[in-house]
Amino acid sequence: MKAVNVKVLDVRGLTDIADTLIVASGTSDRHVRSIAEHVIDQAKRNGFRPLGTEGAREGEWVLVDMQDIVLHVMLPRVREFYGLERLWDAGTAHESASNVAHARQ
Repeated sequence: MKAVNVKVLDVRGLTDIADTLIVASGTSDRHVRSIAEHVIDQAKRNGFRPLGTEGAREGEWVLVDMQDIVLHVMLPRVREFYGLERLWDAGTAHESASNVAHARQ
């Protein structure tokens, strides 16, 4: 789906709400929604049922809660304003979502 600037944060030890936080950007509200919908579809195909989503109607920031993994897809200006990486990063950010499997182990 060509998400931009994907960061994977290992937040184990920082919170009990999730093990991994993924933060990504989309280039438009439609792109943000499409990325989130694609992740939800792929999760369901692989037997994972997301607990919920927030923000899909507006499309500026969509949160997908998949229990151990929480995905935030945002427009760049929203991402910069809230700075989730700065709030959660304890020196464990990774540049690629391919590290999710490793982070869950």
